[in-house]
Amino acid sequence: MGRITERLIRQRAEHNEGMVSTLEEVALHQQNIEKIEVLGKQCPKLKILYLQSNLIGKIQNLHKLKELEYLNLAMNNVTKLQNLQRCESLKKLDLTINFVSKAGLLIA
Repeated sequence: MGRITERLIRQRAEHNEGMVSTLEEVALHQQNIEKIEVLGKQCPKLKILYLQSNLIGKIQNLHKLKELEYLNLAMNNVTKLQNLQRCESLKKLDLTINFVSKAGLLIA
């Protein structure tokens, strides 16, 4: 099982010189990640998050990412659109090739 760790974030934060706390963009695609974790604590300034082509089944643990504007979860295992209410700055969400049904959509 792939996990989001501080080490992985540092490795993928190529143009931020390892400064995880000020990171605004990170690409964590194709890492076999099953669960979204530690990002809000480690990267509170994150605006762009690429998590496509992983094994994520549930949208969770994003509530501390108040500045998140773009979230790419394409090609995962997401079945229900949930836990995004606190992502107040979110402008674009990519769920291409997932398993979200109409019954799983939140209508605001």
